[in-house]
Amino acid sequence: MHDSETPVRATPALMADWQRFDRQHVWHPYSSMSDPLPTYPVRCAQGVHIELEDGRRLIDGMASWWAAIHGYNHPMLNAAIQHQLQDMAHVMFGGLAHRPAARLAAQLIELTPDRLQHVFFSDSGSVAVEVAIKMAIQYWQARGRQDKQRLLTVRCGYHGDTLGAMAVCDPVNGMHHLFVPLLMKHYFSDPPACRSDDEFRDEHIQSFRDQLQAHHEQTAAVILEPLVQGAGGMRIYCPEFLRQVRRLCDEFGVLLILDEIATGFGRTGRLFACEHADIAPDIMCLGKALTGGYMSLAATLTTEQVAMGISEGDPGIFMHGPTFMANPLACSVASASIELLIDGPWQARVGRIEAALQVGLEPCRALAHVTDVRVIGAIGVVELERPVDMAWIQPRFVQRGVWIRPFRNLVYVMPPYVVDEDQVTTLTRAMCDVVAEIGEQ
Repeated sequence: MHDSETPVRATPALMADWQRFDRQHVWHPYSSMSDPLPTYPVRCAQGVHIELEDGRRLIDGMASWWAAIHGYNHPMLNAAIQHQLQDMAHVMFGGLAHRPAARLAAQLIELTPDRLQHVFFSDSGSVAVEVAIKMAIQYWQARGRQDKQRLLTVRCGYHGDTLGAMAVCDPVNGMHHLFVPLLMKHYFSDPPACRSDDEFRDEHIQSFRDQLQAHHEQTAAVILEPLVQGAGGMRIYCPEFLRQVRRLCDEFGVLLILDEIATGFGRTGRLFACEHADIAPDIMCLGKALTGGYMSLAATLTTEQVAMGISEGDPGIFMHGPTFMANPLACSVASASIELLIDGPWQARVGRIEAALQVGLEPCRALAHVTDVRVIGAIGVVELERPVDMAWIQPRFVQRGVWIRPFRNLVYVMPPYVVDEDQVTTLTRAMCDVVAEIGEQ
């Protein structure tokens, strides 16, 4: 440790033991500085492999929190950044415009549902959700409906770690219970209970319908993760629930926000998860895989009605503007990532991953301490009866040559789309073996 008056400098001697410095000074996500979980120093990453400093190579089952859909160190994405660097790394977006942002916006408008015609860029998924919430509230204010200040969502959802986003995450089982007194109060209905359209019954939408009927005069928007609830529990639900939500939003005059940050760009087997239900939102949030995992960038898209409603009301402008909004490097690599995805056989790849996950995870169903196994697209989830011990489970995956990062009672994978069937088998075999070990404890 150093005295508070003595600056820490990145000297050669210090960097020779940078791992110790990291443990003492660098705060990792959802971690303790007094009792940190072990971390694994990375030397480089290539394709679907993460190479550690000690030379071990791990098959990445997480796509760096679901973002690196093309794997690592892809020559086309590297070239996009290098080419953009010759012109500019960044320029403020206030009062200025640049080709990379316009190009990316055109691609997003072309790929997303037709009614989404306006794009607001930000720098992370959480901020994209904040932007969506502010859009919805400001839209209704511009129409003289100051009473519409709340949102409606379903339990077991997750939308980010900033204050506005936290307020629409699950209020009981989410990660943000410490901050509940600070958060804006919203409305919550029961989570979707149907896995497929064949299972859907009217009672599955009843709680949502009741909440909307009771509170639509105060509700600016509904916000949902379409088909897959991500970090709130990795729950998969049926498209019919989403169709019913769209119908009820129209009936009661409420905007629909779809958070496609985790599901967008092919993860569920469709380019966007809302396509499974053949519906379009009023506002859509994108992030994570937008840049292929290269840089932090997010986008919030909306309709002509919402954009013009905000712009023609008081104060006549949308009240948000991140410093690194539409960063040219991030926009350039995002454009390249989209081209790489669309021009490649992504649907066939995701289909093969889905089939391999279904076969590979099937043995887990027979384990007494497993409560569910679920697969959609390039997402495979094993739900356990109780939370995992991260200090115990993480080294066991590394020993098996895979990078899998469970949370709570969920052991899951969302690998890059370029993973092959043998590599998926290695991932699922590791999941089944380690989960079986848990039952023997």
